[in-house]
Amino acid sequence: MLGLKFETETSWVEVAENGLEQLLTDHAFAEQKAASNAVSIIINYSEETELVKDMSDIAIEEMEHFRMVHNLMVDRDMVLGKATKNDYALRLQKFFPHTNNRTEALVHRLLVAALIEARSCERFKVFSENMNDDELSKFYKDLMVSEANHYTLFLGYARKYMDREIVDQKWQSLLEFEADMMKSRGTIAKVHG
Repeated sequence: MLGLKFETETSWVEVAENGLEQLLTDHAFAEQKAASNAVSIIINYSEETELVKDMSDIAIEEMEHFRMVHNLMVDRDMVLGKATKNDYALRLQKFFPHTNNRTEALVHRLLVAALIEARSCERFKVFSENMNDDELSKFYKDLMVSEANHYTLFLGYARKYMDREIVDQKWQSLLEFEADMMKSRGTIAKVHG
């Protein structure tokens, strides 16, 4: 359903469980960055009324997810660590060449956001189905659904703003790039690590 071209190995779950506090900190800040991205799209494309409405909903939902992850950490006597750079997202953002065309720049942002949500959804699925903690398993299963919805929303908007054939070509190229990148990951307790 997600169209990803590389599947996360279940061995990543052990890495994530062994570094749970680091994983949860990374996850919390990933949610905050997703909210910030939605707000940034609103600021830069404020004339796009439907997009603004949907990005407002996403920003609020992502901050709610941040709060949920943080509350989970507090309940487990964990402390939110410092945010670190998300090299996964940074590399994806550099995939498309810089363009001065506002519409094309928006499409690129939407495609990158769609892929980040798709990979998060896939990771949450792997985590929820292979971990030993029932509370976390349910937590990540519930979040997985939300990430899938965000993925389809971002991808749908990208296809709205540019010819679908062109968007799908860009999407496939990005998926292939990401799959190659993911082959060397899975060793760090981060959502996309």
